[in-house]
Amino acid sequence: MKRRIIMWAAAGFLVAVFWAIYFFPTAANIIANHPGIWSLACFTCPVLFASHLGIGVPISWAVLANAATYALLGLAVETFRKQAHQTR
Repeated sequence: MKRRIIMWAAAGFLVAVFWAIYFFPTAANIIANHPGIWSLACFTCPVLFASHLGIGVPISWAVLANAATYALLGLAVETFRKQAHQTR
């Protein structure tokens, strides 16, 4: 189960790194002209919701926060999956 949690955290890390690289060159232009992409980024990287509150989050913290968020989500999913598998 630990390996699966690590895989969830790695997925969160990679998602945040992808969005950081994608938005780095022209973030303001993409956010203004493509609200669908911004919505997808906010859905897959929950720390971006802090930007709606006017809180500036450094990229390094955003990547780590997203990895931790995905790890917690993975812990919940894997716990429920393990319980469901044991009841069969």
